[in-house]
This record gives sequence, C-alpha cells and structure tokens, in this order.
Amino acid sequence: MSRPQLIELFVNGSERTARSGSDQTLLEVLRDELHLTGPKRGCNQGVCGACTVLVDDQPVRSCLSLAVLTQNRSITTVEGLAKGKSLTPLQNAIIEFGAVQCGFCTSGMLMVAHALLAENPHPTSDEVRSALSGNLCRCSGYSKIVEAVCRANEGIHP
Repeated sequence: MSRPQLIELFVNGSERTARSGSDQTLLEVLRDELHLTGPKRGCNQGVCGACTVLVDDQPVRSCLSLAVLTQNRSITTVEGLAKGKSLTPLQNAIIEFGAVQCGFCTSGMLMVAHALLAENPHPTSDEVRSALSGNLCRCSGYSKIVEAVCRANEGIHP
C-alpha cells in the first residue's frame, strides 16, 4: 500500500479533504474516510454496480476508480441526490412503486437511473433495461425498478 496523502474531492456539492494512498479506490475513500455509505462494496470487481457513483454526471464503478484520479471532478453519491429532505422524483417513484426489497443494489440503480433520466427524461422500458443492465439485483426481478424509472418524471403514482 502506498503512503497516504491528503486529497481534495468535490463530493455532493461540497469540497472534502480525505486521506488516500495512490492505490486506494474511490469506494474506499468515500466509505472509510468520508463515511458515505450509500455506495456499497458488492463484488469489488466492477460487475454488480452496487458501488456506482456519478463522476462529472456519468456513472462510474467506484470500486475500480482510483480516488486520486477523481480530484477536481464532481462526485455525486446517492446521499447527494436529494435536496435537503426533498427526494427527487426518481427516489419517490422507487418508493411508491415498491421497487426496493433488500436495498443493497438500490443506490447503484438510482445513480445509473438518475444519469439516464438527465439525458432522457422519458425513457422506454427497453432503454431503462439497457441502462441498468450492468446493475445486478438479486431479489427484485427488476420489473418494478424499470417501471419506477420509466414513470419517475410523469408524476404518476401506482
């Protein structure tokens, strides 16, 4: 392990200082140094998507990203989606459609879906499935997640 140094990160709209070795992942720094536990350590190989965060508004597997390479870039975790106590339409839709079971995959799903909706506010089911194809959920069957994402910006409730 390399000798830790202080790095400056811009996380969820705020400048944060963290200690990181040159070989530490963004996931390790977010969870262990900054205590942001939304990104989950799942497979630790970039396969499951549970660790997904947005870097400059694009989904990134934080378990594969070196923290030192994210300096001077905008990092958003699931904790940064809501504005105060006001959830986003996507977060509300996930709740309203019952698109959560154990919740382990939810933060990664939300981050990918958030990025998709920023580019395409009204995606089709196939577009949502394609966007979420790199995120694994072991308990939901995906149908409620896909429906919630598709209808998030419609203000339609189940």
